[in-house]
Amino acid sequence: MSTLFRTKNVEQSIRDTEEPEHSLKKSLSALDLTVFGVGVIIGTGIFVLTGQVAKNNAGPAVSLAFVVAGVVCALAALCYAEFASTVPVAGSAYTFSYASLGEMPAWIIGWDLVLEFALGTAVVAVGWSGYIRSLLDNAGWHLPDYLAGRDGAHGFGFDILAAGLVLVLTVILVLGMKLSARITSIVVAIKVAVVLIVIIAGAFFVHGENYKPFIPNPQPVPAGGSLKAPLVQLMFGWAPANYGVMGIFTAASVVFFAFIGFDIVATAAEETRNPQRDMPRGILGSLVICTVLYVAVSIVVTGMEKYTRLSVEAPLADAFKAIGHPWYAGVISFGAAVGLTTVCLILLLGQTRVFFAMSRDGLLPRFFSRVHPRFKTPHRPTILLGVVIAVVAGFTSLSELAELVNIGTLFAFVVVAISVIILRRTRPDLPRAFRTPWVPFVPIVSVCATLWLMVNLPAETWIRFAVWMLIGLVVYFFYGRTHSRLARRDEAPAGEVPGPPPGNTR
Repeated sequence: MSTLFRTKNVEQSIRDTEEPEHSLKKSLSALDLTVFGVGVIIGTGIFVLTGQVAKNNAGPAVSLAFVVAGVVCALAALCYAEFASTVPVAGSAYTFSYASLGEMPAWIIGWDLVLEFALGTAVVAVGWSGYIRSLLDNAGWHLPDYLAGRDGAHGFGFDILAAGLVLVLTVILVLGMKLSARITSIVVAIKVAVVLIVIIAGAFFVHGENYKPFIPNPQPVPAGGSLKAPLVQLMFGWAPANYGVMGIFTAASVVFFAFIGFDIVATAAEETRNPQRDMPRGILGSLVICTVLYVAVSIVVTGMEKYTRLSVEAPLADAFKAIGHPWYAGVISFGAAVGLTTVCLILLLGQTRVFFAMSRDGLLPRFFSRVHPRFKTPHRPTILLGVVIAVVAGFTSLSELAELVNIGTLFAFVVVAISVIILRRTRPDLPRAFRTPWVPFVPIVSVCATLWLMVNLPAETWIRFAVWMLIGLVVYFFYGRTHSRLARRDEAPAGEVPGPPPGNTR
């Protein structure tokens, strides 16, 4: 049992990043990291989710729901900032848990992140494809049904646009991190400009009476009994309320998922020039910027049109149409399509870095941890995962699997918060450029808030998640546990440094 919880000390993790064939190029600044965070957090949620939640859950008080969700994310972000600056190694929550909880928990969280980022990339690529097809249809260009995706296809169906996007982004990631950062900066600038245009333009059409009542009277929701019902309903028979004060918290559990992505910034710690200073700035800075933009958009959309009249499919675009300005609807669609490009790129980036870190530790074949001699990028896992995700995005309708991305992220939040407490006790001597305040209070509150959001996910999501975790444990016990570099160090005679396992390229 002790081998399942053997830890990899921080010093060894940092030494592993200095091996010439397995080290990533340090080229990112605090601004690059902030742009990455904003690029992956702001997607279609800011254009769609704000209006949906206002109409169904919180009314004009949806702005307070964004504040509540932002505070919950900030608690997790403080924990991520400490770890990323203390252990500046690729892998994010996987690397942090390896240093504190042990090998098997690290494998579990790494396996979880592989699923989260892979599905997230595919889901976003399919969503981007839908926006592009809509824009092409408006221009009079129509793709054949068999190249427009699985939804609505009779017989063979392949989403050529989604697959093509993933492959293009794969090439960009292989060519270098700085190139990825420059392209991301340009696209994020366009995306934020569109959001600001919407906020500023919409502010001129705000009517104060639309905010009354700001917090509508509560309406109880009947508890459900199927697997599609939230887990907390099946366990305790409790159902959340819409509107009222409790409706704000119900809405917060929904809009929380619009914030997912800031944790991916931590996967780039090893490629940051000054991670001790820049990682906390990038993680917390991107979260603050996105929270301000979300609150501003929610205030504008509920002021432009009464929350009871907001549409569900495209509330912000339809709000502009309702006041006689359909041109802005096109701007919003363009901003959403552009924005999804960066979301897809950064999710794919996070996926490859976690895979690379697990490979370098021997839990996955070491073949994948060798970097490109010229570009200094993990080209092998990038190409492999890019092709696999392109095929998945092309052939699969992923709407029902999207919630797996959410539960995977929340699980990672719990692990990182617990890891901060453990490493503070086991390694108080470690130099920490950034320290999470009020430990263990902040991590404990972060764990409780995150678990609350997790139990509000549908029970069928928990079942799918459990199946994926069981598959991961089988892979670990049949491969990772015996091929781990820590295992080979334990088995080597005293004073002897073990070499690479037979048949692996180093």
